[in-house]
Amino acid sequence: MTVLLFAGVAERVGARRLAVEVAPGDRVRDVRDRLVAAHPQLEPFLPTLRYALDEEYADEDTPVPAGATLALIPPVSGG
Repeated sequence: MTVLLFAGVAERVGARRLAVEVAPGDRVRDVRDRLVAAHPQLEPFLPTLRYALDEEYADEDTPVPAGATLALIPPVSGG
C-alpha cells in the first residue's frame, strides 16, 4: 500500500510517500505500528495524528484493503 505523509510527519521521516506491506486483516493501527517501528521519530505525533484511507477519514480500527492509500495527517495551524 502507499502511505502519504504530510507536514511535520513528512519532515521527520524525510519522505512524502512510503510503500508498506499489508497483510490480510490489517487495520489502520497495524500499518501505523509498522511505520512507527521503522520510523520511531513518528511516535510524538501519535496522540494527535488523523488518518485518511482512500481520501476518507478513518479511525485506527478501519480495515485496510490491499492497494489502498493511507494518509497520515498531523494537526496543522493556519490563519
